[in-house]
Amino acid sequence: MSSAQPLALPPLSLYVHIPWCVRKCPYCDFNSHAQKEALPEKAYVDALLADLRQDLPMAEGRGLHSIFIGGGTPSLFSPDAITRLLDGINQQLTISDKTEITMEANPGTTEAERFIGYRKAGVNRLSIGIQSFDEKKLQALGRIHSPGQAITAANQARECFDELNLDLMHGLPDQSPGQALDDLRQALALTPTHLSWYQLTIEPQTQFWFKPPTLPDEDALCDIEEQGKELLAEHGFTQYEISAYAKQGHQCRHNLNYWRFGDYLGIGCGAHGKLTLPEQNRVIRTSKIKHPKGYLDPQRSFTDSSWQIEPEELAIEYFMNRLRLFEAIPKQEYLAFTGQSLDKVKQPFTKAIEEGLLEEGAEHWRLTTRGQRYLNRLLGLLIEE
Repeated sequence: MSSAQPLALPPLSLYVHIPWCVRKCPYCDFNSHAQKEALPEKAYVDALLADLRQDLPMAEGRGLHSIFIGGGTPSLFSPDAITRLLDGINQQLTISDKTEITMEANPGTTEAERFIGYRKAGVNRLSIGIQSFDEKKLQALGRIHSPGQAITAANQARECFDELNLDLMHGLPDQSPGQALDDLRQALALTPTHLSWYQLTIEPQTQFWFKPPTLPDEDALCDIEEQGKELLAEHGFTQYEISAYAKQGHQCRHNLNYWRFGDYLGIGCGAHGKLTLPEQNRVIRTSKIKHPKGYLDPQRSFTDSSWQIEPEELAIEYFMNRLRLFEAIPKQEYLAFTGQSLDKVKQPFTKAIEEGLLEEGAEHWRLTTRGQRYLNRLLGLLIEE
């Protein structure tokens, strides 16, 4: 197992980006744009399907492991538009009964009828961006929904979807550990199958970057995380990724494919893709035009840039993704998806093992509890190499 080998094909996913929101949240650094006029639903779905046709030669004949419709706020689009989108995708790449199809929704832009329509369109997993159940915290975050709307949306979604994720933040402006844990308890009471529970971070070029709010100190953040993980475990949720917790058998397959260095096409404004081309024995990344005006310009290509991951960079790219997961990392998977030898990571991993960040078996590596906590240190050892 010590020699390099040709690249193998991982599972293929599809990411679809719908960039519009009712308004831009002050913490958000995603490619999203406030809705200022009627949404160009038909034109944008037409563009998405044309974008997919453009990329099809890189993935033709491969079935879809998962689809993720993200944003922005995809639930601003009507069920009819989502139906036409998924039908069009299915005509180009095979969607099977086993394909996980996730769509993001915000409580302020949904109602029961729309959930029913999305389910009929083929969406089988919903992810609702709640962030908090505290009215003042929602206002500070620039959210357009109320706590009551969040609860109503989650309850309505449970009637339509067997797989339900709730997005929840902690470490909010002036938030105490008690308030953060109360948010988490309210989310758990809504019986989701999956929780994305993560700390608010201040990202460059956001409104919060230019006018930072007062956030909890490190001691409070540690208390929130420690007590929150205990609470999640008591309710049967296992942490399988840095900010993702799931009931047994309900992990997000789309995100697992990302972190396992799987392939994915990216269509829509600013969408990114990663494709393995085994006949050329190389891996490429793509990014699409970010602004809707440019993306919808018929005179322009959808692709903004495309580049090859250099062979010597494949190992670090693989582990930058793979180490987000708390499961064992098969050595054979590393060899198959990167084509690099085990010697490539022998020196940094030996040091990581000495520092108690990593464990090694005959067939796999695994993060230790210490490694999960000090992941940046482990990644630093790889980058230094």
